[in-house]
Amino acid sequence: MSQLIITTLMQGMIYGILAIAVYLTYTILDIPDLSVEGTLPAGAFTLAVTLQWGWPPVLGILAAFVVGSLAGLMTALLFIHLKINPLLAGILTLTIMYSVNLRIGGSSNISLYGLANLFGSTVWINILIMVAIVLVIKLALDWFFKTELGYLLLATGDNEALVTSLGANKNHMKIIGLMLSNGLAAVSGALLAQNMKLADISMGTSVIVVGLASLIIGGTIMRGVAFLNGTTRAIIGALIYKMISGLAIYLGMAPNDLKAINGIIIILFIAYNNLQLGQRFNRYLKGVAKS
Repeated sequence: MSQLIITTLMQGMIYGILAIAVYLTYTILDIPDLSVEGTLPAGAFTLAVTLQWGWPPVLGILAAFVVGSLAGLMTALLFIHLKINPLLAGILTLTIMYSVNLRIGGSSNISLYGLANLFGSTVWINILIMVAIVLVIKLALDWFFKTELGYLLLATGDNEALVTSLGANKNHMKIIGLMLSNGLAAVSGALLAQNMKLADISMGTSVIVVGLASLIIGGTIMRGVAFLNGTTRAIIGALIYKMISGLAIYLGMAPNDLKAINGIIIILFIAYNNLQLGQRFNRYLKGVAKS
């Protein structure tokens, strides 16, 4: 049980970075970007190769961010300059990245055992390291959103005409957002590879569902907490999501059923939001109390 809790906490924070990446595109830019499914394993393979070259893990993670950002740039150029639908542009990028990832790694999976690792053998120190990384990324983004460029990025998804009237190029904002998003997804992949001691080509499969589920859960549960911003909600949502998945495993669910369970979790939270079940339940409780 303790090992499951530790694994859940570590992966929850790692996927919290992914959730922030998805928050940038889906929530802020209002762009349905699927390319994170290709950039997350790209980050894992980039890290693995740099470790084989003898690089320290920190430099490998930074290299992963660069590779992911370049993939995000490709998605942006496809739909901005070639006028390809953003959803299709993301699909094309993740399809291309599948081959690119195999080229980077040279095989479909790379073991990281025996290579330098950011995480050691002390569990709680590893968790503290992960908390520090997540906090640095979150605080850096929160600071960025308060800059002039950050404000323009935030405005792009809501009002492109306003961005243009302020003398900024809305397409440049989209490019920055997509590069930043996919760079963070690659960082998440690099950290996941360090945690699992493995880089695998299938690591990105359905991770967009994890990111979206984290946003939905964080937005639903923390809806009434006004002082929590979007990045915080994304991280908390990822932690709760992984806790629910971990609980399902602890209760004896087969690993093959996890994707179905994850889908059901998302459906339940979306239904809660759309049907306002929470308000109905509160009204029911008030009626019972009065009677």
